[in-house]
Amino acid sequence: METIFRRSQAPDALSNFKIQSHHVAKLITTAKRDYFRNLVTQCSKQPKKLWSTLDSLLSRNSTPALPNSISSSILANSFLQFFDQKVSKLCSSFISTVNPALVHINPSSTPPPLSNFLPATPLEVRKAILMSSDSTCSLDIIPTFILKSCLDALIHPITTIINLALSEGIFPDNFKKATVRPLLKKHNLPQDDLSSYRPISNLNFISKILERIIHSRINSHLQTFPSLCPFQSAYRKFHSTETALLRIQNDLLLASNQKKVSALILLDLSAAFDTIDHQILLTRLNSTFGFCGSALSLLSSYLSNRTQHVTIGNQSSASIPLTTGVPQGSVLGPLLFSLYTSPISSIFESTPVSFHLYADDTQLYISFSSSESSNSLASLSSTLDTVYSWLTLNRLSVNPDKTEYLLFGTYQQRSKVIDSSVSFQGKRLNPSSHARNLGVVFESDLSFSRHISNVCRTSFHHIRQLRQVRSSLDHNSSIMLANALVSSKLDYCNSLLYRLPNNSISKLQRVQNSLARAVIPSTKRHHHISPVLAKLHWLPIKQRIEFKIATITFKTLQNKQPAYLSELLQPRTSHRSLRSSNTYLLNVPLVKTALGRRSFSYAAPSIWNSLPSSLRTTKSLHTFTSHLKTFLFPP
Repeated sequence: METIFRRSQAPDALSNFKIQSHHVAKLITTAKRDYFRNLVTQCSKQPKKLWSTLDSLLSRNSTPALPNSISSSILANSFLQFFDQKVSKLCSSFISTVNPALVHINPSSTPPPLSNFLPATPLEVRKAILMSSDSTCSLDIIPTFILKSCLDALIHPITTIINLALSEGIFPDNFKKATVRPLLKKHNLPQDDLSSYRPISNLNFISKILERIIHSRINSHLQTFPSLCPFQSAYRKFHSTETALLRIQNDLLLASNQKKVSALILLDLSAAFDTIDHQILLTRLNSTFGFCGSALSLLSSYLSNRTQHVTIGNQSSASIPLTTGVPQGSVLGPLLFSLYTSPISSIFESTPVSFHLYADDTQLYISFSSSESSNSLASLSSTLDTVYSWLTLNRLSVNPDKTEYLLFGTYQQRSKVIDSSVSFQGKRLNPSSHARNLGVVFESDLSFSRHISNVCRTSFHHIRQLRQVRSSLDHNSSIMLANALVSSKLDYCNSLLYRLPNNSISKLQRVQNSLARAVIPSTKRHHHISPVLAKLHWLPIKQRIEFKIATITFKTLQNKQPAYLSELLQPRTSHRSLRSSNTYLLNVPLVKTALGRRSFSYAAPSIWNSLPSSLRTTKSLHTFTSHLKTFLFPP
């Protein structure tokens, strides 16, 4: 028809060509929609395959970013050499001979000994295997999905291997090989710069199951005595980045409520997991945490004789030995790092400086009145230098150039501080206007305007992607994609946004409204959004924030963890016998300012006390969240 029209240039030929073009376009769209809908339906119970399908539908680049190179083998060797030289350079900067008395701080009480790990049962090993993902490493002789399908035949030999390692205190050498895949730290970093990548270790599947069993034994031991620092939030049950930031924000807001200014230091460590000294770690495990006998021997064996090589595509570099550090990507590595750095908390016992730890992120903060700014900032500088010295003695490298410094308070409060700079290793740190803290952008006035702008920008980008492919998705798949790409961003640490001004919350609400219209395309712009949100079972943004705070409060009250939030929640007490005595109410502190009313210690009791008694007395988390969502839905 196009050929006929081009030859004749007749109006009828043009009309026939357009009609048929529209018809063919509709056929293609329908065929594409049916194809992807069938594909999504077939993959609904296979998450990995489903996300691969959705990525192809969204045209998302699933190929990992890597520098340009002549060949994969040359690139693999270049990465191996770079990672090795980086760690060697950091380690060579540390003092080679150190007085052990300066490194090791004796615990206040002798820890209970743990001389051996209890053997594992086939049921425990089976559960650990089935709970693990199906990801397979090139070091695995049997692909993980085949191992799981043959688990009945393999469970007893696997359990025997694990129990031999536990009883003899020897971690098998074949389990100590790692294949490293470089991972781009941030998408906006230059891809051709090797320093933009971090090494992620892929390990043998059975070795990770053995690590998981050891991890559970270590955790059980640590719970028998006051072991970990209360303000260490990484890799601990009931602890998260959100609970850590809630406590820090709470202290900053309450200080502002008392007309004080707060200074916050965010320390940056270079390759912290890679420079851990094995001997210092083993000594600390013995003296501070009570590991001895075959239990300590197994951990010593786990750390020694490790090797790694870099893999790019199908090409691998040569292997090199690892004499320091714990592998990133392992099960035990993060826990061992937390135990390694735990004694740093003793530094703050005799100082007015507060602190919080999250893996290798160390935060120091102090609150003071403007008249005491000089002495308080001098105390912060002194503590900062002491922390730097302790980290250096323990062979952890601090990067002063990437250390962030923020000054919090109202504009009037901050303007009264004459000299706000802080001394750090001979350098003067001046306060920044904002800094990223565990994924959230903090600002001097704690308005979170930059954080909200970032969330809105990335969310609208994903909503545009979703709109383009919505016709190819069924209703359930579009909801799942919307929740994963956008709702997760709206919900991340949203408890920090409690009682922000309506113009800030309305920006996030517009994102959610736009997302709802993308999921249900029949919704017109002039249609009221509340029925659409109700149909999707989505709480509006303001209620989502209250939902999150109420849920965190419920978990904290039920488990008494994390301790740094639990101590902020005090039951309401009365000298007289009242009918409200047994209704599980919390004491709401007297707070005068709008900033102070945003703190967790005020928000949590206020929201909790507003819930019906039947909700506050619920014991099941699932029942609580289900009924809470119903309660919070707008009428």
